[in-house]
Order: sequence, then C-alpha cells, then structure tokens
Amino acid sequence: MIVSLILVGCSQNSSGEYNDETISKARDIAESYLIHNYRDIDQVEFDKDTTSPMGGLMISGIVNGNEKATFSIDVEMENDFSVGSIGKGEEFPERKQECIEKTCDY
Repeated sequence: MIVSLILVGCSQNSSGEYNDETISKARDIAESYLIHNYRDIDQVEFDKDTTSPMGGLMISGIVNGNEKATFSIDVEMENDFSVGSIGKGEEFPERKQECIEKTCDY
C-alpha cells in the first residue's frame, strides 16, 4: 500500500497535475492508440492535458490538421498507461475494420 502511494505521488505534483515525463509518456500511448486503431491518421497534434475525474490523464487534440477531427483520450495511470476511453469529434476518422470488435495493440 505504501509503495503504491509513493509511486502515485512521484508521478503527480501537489496540485494534482502530472509531470512532463508522465505527460509525454501518456501522449505517446495516445498517439500509438490512434494510429493503430483508426484509419488514415498521418498527424496527431496535442493541445490540452488535464486530470480526469477518475484520476487518469485526459489527453486532447486533433488529427491530420483537421479542427473538426478532435479527440479526448483518458489514459488510465493506475493500469500502466492504458487507454480507458475516447471521445471523438464529428470528422474523426473511422475505426479500422480489424479493430472494431477488439482494440488493436498499441
């Protein structure tokens, strides 16, 4: 239990915000998830990182330079940086056929 508290404390500062290294790792996971699970994603741009209500890190941005192809991905910090959920804008690319029923590796 104590080790868990220390590890969580190391990845967050006292205001509940994550450090640069943690944010960078979460962004890498989010980008890999998008590229491996959605069609025709050539470019991922990040614009905002916030702590989600469930304690994860919400990574937001756009893909392929399209302001209507927005995303918000909740990266779960307690489950080894796994993607918990995703919200997509109206022009976000379609999911790859092979990744519809089961999330593809990322």
